[in-house]
This record gives sequence, C-alpha cells and structure tokens, in this order.
Amino acid sequence: MPEVVEVELGQTARIPCNFSIPGEGNFSYINWFYEDKLSRTKIYYVASGQVFPQDTQYKSWVTLEDDFALTLRKVTLADIKTFVCQVGAGSLGVGENRTKLHVYKAPVPPEIKVNNAGISVTCSDIPEIATCISKNGFPAPNITWYKNGSPLWQDNQTNLRSTVTKESSGLYTVSSTLHNCVSREDRQSLYHCEVSYQLPGAERTAASQKINVTIFYSTEKLSLVILSPQPQVREGDEVTLLCKGDGNPPPEYELLKVQEAAGGFPPKEQNLNATNGVLILKKVKKEHSGRYLCQSTDFESMGMLEAEVELSVNYLEGLKITPEAPIQLQQGDVLALACDANGSQPLEFQWRKEKKGKVLGREKRLKLSNVTLESSGNYSCEVSVPGVPGLFRSKQVYVAVHAKPQISPKESVVHVQQNELVNLTCKAAAFPEPTITWSVNGTVQNHTERHRVISSLTVQVTPELMLSGVTCTATNKLGANSHHIKLQLKQKTQESKGVIIVAIIVCILVIAVLGAVLYFLHKKGKIPCGRTGKQDITRPDARKDEIVVEVKSDKLPEEAGLLQGANGEKRPAGDQAEKYIDLRH
Repeated sequence: MPEVVEVELGQTARIPCNFSIPGEGNFSYINWFYEDKLSRTKIYYVASGQVFPQDTQYKSWVTLEDDFALTLRKVTLADIKTFVCQVGAGSLGVGENRTKLHVYKAPVPPEIKVNNAGISVTCSDIPEIATCISKNGFPAPNITWYKNGSPLWQDNQTNLRSTVTKESSGLYTVSSTLHNCVSREDRQSLYHCEVSYQLPGAERTAASQKINVTIFYSTEKLSLVILSPQPQVREGDEVTLLCKGDGNPPPEYELLKVQEAAGGFPPKEQNLNATNGVLILKKVKKEHSGRYLCQSTDFESMGMLEAEVELSVNYLEGLKITPEAPIQLQQGDVLALACDANGSQPLEFQWRKEKKGKVLGREKRLKLSNVTLESSGNYSCEVSVPGVPGLFRSKQVYVAVHAKPQISPKESVVHVQQNELVNLTCKAAAFPEPTITWSVNGTVQNHTERHRVISSLTVQVTPELMLSGVTCTATNKLGANSHHIKLQLKQKTQESKGVIIVAIIVCILVIAVLGAVLYFLHKKGKIPCGRTGKQDITRPDARKDEIVVEVKSDKLPEEAGLLQGANGEKRPAGDQAEKYIDLRH
C-alpha cells in the first residue's frame, strides 16, 4: 500500500491493497479499517467471496472494488485519516499495512488592502503599509511580501504580523500585515503579496495586485517654469507660470513679480493672484516681461524656499510707411518709400509689390526710378523678427502714377458674318481713370477695376460697318488713345474646300466609268448608229473588213447654215446632207 494518497477536496480517492500468499494459498478474510487517534473502526469485512459493510458512516460514499481497493467519492476534510487493509490467510498468519489520506484545498486569490491614510517618512514608529488576506485554503497557506519584486523579511525596518483562522468549514484563512519604513524615494515603489499552498504533487503560488502607497514628505526644492507654445514667447501668446515643489502634500505657494526701482532703491514685489502656484497670462504683452519669484515655507524646518525665472516677451510694434497714402506720381518720377518699426530683437525688412509679388528690396527704404503706369499698385512692407518664428507684421500703401490712357494689345481684325451680333472688347488703363467711347452705336457694358476700364460693345454687322470698322477711344485729362478694329467676312473653311474637291473628283470618275461602258457596248455592236430603221451601212468601194459610219443631218440648209470646208469655202447643200466616217482598224 502507498504510504500517502493525496486528493483535492471534493474529488475521488482510491486506496489500493495489494497482497500475495505463499504457496499459492488463498486468503480467508480481508478487513478494511480507519484509524482515528487511538481507536480503529472496521469499514468492510470480506470472507467466503462475500463483502460485508461494517460502518454505516462510510456506506454511502465508500466502495470496495473487485481488486479490494477502497474508493472514496467526494472526499471531505473528515476523510483525513489513516486507512488499514488487513488480510488473514489461516495458518499462514495475518498481514496488514496502512495509507494516510491527505486532502488539499486551493485558497481564493489573495486580497490586498492598502493603508489609504498615507505614510510619513519616519521610522520612529514603523508604519503600516498594507494587509494581505488569503481565504479558504487547506492546509493553511503561507504569505510572502514583496517590494519592487524583492521579498521582504522580518528585520529592524520590517515587521510582519500574521494570523491563521480556522473557519467552521475546517478551511483556513490567513492574514498578514506589513509594517515597513519608507523614504521619499518609495513614492514610486510597488508592493504586493504572494500566497503559497500545497496541491497533490506540487506547490503552487498566487500573487495579489501591485499597490502604491501614498507617502508624505517635506518640500526640499522649488521650481518656477514658463510654459508657452514655443521657446520664444511672442506678444499674444498664452503663457503659464508654474511653481512646483517636490514635497507631498504640495506646500502653499506665493507668486510675485519683482519691479525694479530707480535711484538705487530696493525692488518692489507685486503679489499675483496665482491659484495653487499657477498663473495664466491669456494674451501676454511686452509689459509682462520681467523677473518672477515663487516662495514657499517648509513647516518642518520653518525655512523659506524660493525660485525665480525671467520672462522675456518678444514684440513687434509701431510699423509705419512714409509717405502715407495716397501717393500720386507723374510718369518718369522717382518713388521713394521708407518703412520703420520697433521690436525686441533686430528686425528684417522686405518690400513687395502686392502681397505675393516678388521681393523688390530688403532694406528699410525702397527707391524706384522712372516710374510708369505699370508701377501703380499696392506696395507692401513686411517686417519680421528672425529669431522668433511667427512674429511678423506687414503694411501696404497704394501708389498711383498719372498717365494718359494705354490700350491693351488686342487683335485688329475680327472675322464676322453678315447680320450677326458681334461682341468687341476694349481695355484701357490710365490715371486718372479713363473713359472709353465707341465710334458706332450699340450696347455698351463697362467694368472698372483700379484705374483699369474694360468696355464691351455689342453691335449688328452691316455692309456699312464692314467698310468703316469700329474704333474705341480711351480719354482722361492727360490725353487720349484709340484703337481701330477691322471687320472681315469669314472665309470658307478648309474643310468645305476639301468637300468641293472630293465632289468634283467623284463626278469625273462617274463620267469616265459611263464613257467606258458605252464604248464597250459599241464594240460589241449593241448600240446601232445612223437613221432610225437603217440596218446596213455600206459604201460601194468599202472593203468588208472596214466599218463605215454614216452621219446624217436632218436640218434644212437654211437652218444648218454654211459648213466650212477645209479652206473655209461654203459647200452646196447636197454635200452637207451626208458624211461618211471611215473607222479603220
């Protein structure tokens, strides 16, 4: 028999009883007992091939197998006993052996309860960190504590207090409380407990969740920082001044601005309305530049802690262009512009015509000689602070150059058709703004844009208009300019010419084919020639192998006129009545 049989609570246990009798003899009886303290109780008696249950307590869940093994179903803690198998063999004597039944139950996963009140950094009285509880295990499990993954053992800085409670069910609940000295570095430490317990064939463990403990410690350092969208603070940015200490709980802060005094007097300190050491400046201005001070009191040492920071607000202001608008020049004059501004750092200047035009200059002053009408427009001065990205200002001024009208190049010939409505356009630029007139009457629409006028004329094409053409004239007080437009009839397109050529070629081909067919029929003798009803065309002196065709004129001599002979003389009518054409091979 095995010395020990292990089984989990609620499972089935099988205890074998293996024996042999010398000389191939047979047993006379078998007894199964269980031992409890000093007493022995019989469970089964086997004799003469019959099984006799002896203890009614085990009758419902204990079975004796054919091989005399004892099987216990749904094992409970009450089954933790020593079971004895006894075999009697008559004169050969009696033999017995025993097996201890061990029952195990895994506990529920451990629970950890942290000290939520917080812990001060001191070891005068080792503070409580947390309590670990493991319930309903058998036998009683063991609890081990860990800090940052390393086990903790009982020493002068660590105290472990454990209790074991046996429940009414016979299972055990184990509780362990950890007391440990802490420092300010332990504000990041993680604690957990691990329960170890026995199961059949192996030892198992289960770990709790990891916890962090709130630790209280005094403030040793203060810091005052500037939080802004970018390292270089610009006017208009939102800036936050943050005062922070390294103590827990955070101390009370006082935020001040230092105002330097003139004449050697000590600086003044202006108390700012900061909340928990935080001051928010929504749209910072250059006046916010200066030295800021954060103060806090350490109540353990009663000492004053300070931190300071310098806030520099970059600005760009006072941008102006001289001379100011409106600027009016004559053609050939010199345009001279000056741009100026103030900033917290050196400034960079750029001149452009219109906002997206090319750069005309990179100095404060811009000078353009011999201006023309094309020089008119908006001139923009762009100022930036190179060391502060995004700090940029611009201003523009409009320059108008006096000039007589200039008409934009346009086609001088317009192709039209008789009686159609044609639309003609004339564009002119000048300062002062020009007026456009047309040499003929029609529907006129004008559009003006910054000293430029676009005039459209809609008129019907007539023969008179074809001859005269149309003239547009742009006029202002400095002069006038005209543009003449000729009207020409639209010529047939190259496509229509091609169609006519194709038609002519087709007609020629048809005539050629028809002539070929007629000649072929004539050669076959299918087409007779001569008077109606005449079947034979002969000539007395004609040979048989010659074809003679007679041509007869039905016109009277007076209707036919005179036929010219070879020498141009008139011939008698009789000579004109018949002719013979000799068709030879």
